[in-house]
Amino acid sequence: MGKILLVNAGSSSVKWKLFESSNEEIIAKGLVERINMPGSIFEVAYGAKKYSETIDDLSYERAAAMIFEKLKNLKIIAHLSEIDGIGHRVVAGGQIFKHAVKITKDKLHQLKELSDFAPLHNPMEIEYIEIMQKTLPTIPQYAVFDSQFFTSLPEMNAIYSIPYEYTKKWDIRRYGEHGISHDYISKRAAALLKKPLSSFKMVTLHLGSGASVAAEKDGKAFDTSMGFTPLTGLTMGTRAGDVDPSIIPYLMKKLDLTVEQTLKIFNTESGLLGLSGISPDMRDYAAHQDNPRVKLTVDIFVNRIVKYVGSYFAELGGLDVLVFAGGIGENNAKLRSEIVAKLAALGLKIDPQLNEAGNEGIISSTDSKTTIMLVPTNEELSMVRQIKKVLE
Repeated sequence: MGKILLVNAGSSSVKWKLFESSNEEIIAKGLVERINMPGSIFEVAYGAKKYSETIDDLSYERAAAMIFEKLKNLKIIAHLSEIDGIGHRVVAGGQIFKHAVKITKDKLHQLKELSDFAPLHNPMEIEYIEIMQKTLPTIPQYAVFDSQFFTSLPEMNAIYSIPYEYTKKWDIRRYGEHGISHDYISKRAAALLKKPLSSFKMVTLHLGSGASVAAEKDGKAFDTSMGFTPLTGLTMGTRAGDVDPSIIPYLMKKLDLTVEQTLKIFNTESGLLGLSGISPDMRDYAAHQDNPRVKLTVDIFVNRIVKYVGSYFAELGGLDVLVFAGGIGENNAKLRSEIVAKLAALGLKIDPQLNEAGNEGIISSTDSKTTIMLVPTNEELSMVRQIKKVLE
């Protein structure tokens, strides 16, 4: 097997990584920032070397072409034919896509029809798939879906208490997101514990700018905090998480807004940013420790996580393993400690030294009734493995 290129397109950036298929090692990685803006930045890291270039108003099309040009010019690869496939992370696959797929004309059309399920993500991801197809039409493209991990949710957790006919007619259900991450960290945790995933009642926490909780039972997803779209669930960087839907028409009237304008508030102006008034990034709170809004923001973030873990504890009938992952979950020992302390009534205890060390593995104390773990997520590795299955 040759190489697999993974592409993750955002509204103004593109991240990519090139993997060697046989040993699943990263050969090179890159980042294009400030696309279609002054001072666009194009970066490549390969081995111990780095390449960086600043170009004004770099377009998505030109960024795609540059990725392949630099792979050859920097002698990272000799020929583009070494690339077996290009993989794209797609947020919403609905009930149609339950595993990674090779993108055909028909499947691309199906993806476009699912855009309403992730309006901030799917359209951009689809656009970049089409750009890559035009740039390198001979290399097959693959899609790996964040939602596919949750297609096995039991119906009692998957559907909402709305008229059942609407659920069936328009496929309204809990799709969940961060599935690539939850899939990886649950399997990795089980591997570290040297037992099959099916033997654990597990809760996994993907805590980053986007944040979600998932419950796993019998080796499959059982419940998750995100819903029909990635908006619901935990308090996130800029997303509100769970709110009473009646707030939407209320704000529309008060502020004289459209539905789209109101949803933009909930998606891009709320969460940690809206609560603190400072930043969606907790690392920026260090200089504002005496600010009561900052303290409230952190308290709310922790509170929502504790509520979900507690409810999943009851829903699963106990909890064998709790796993922390994601940018915040992996790097904020203080926050991990605060979350576990509020779960003490369930018998969870953290080991302060193991928690501060921040190494992959168990961070619970020996007398904790639940094994608490820190498992850095590796969504790209999970994607490579899923694409290799399709290639085989």
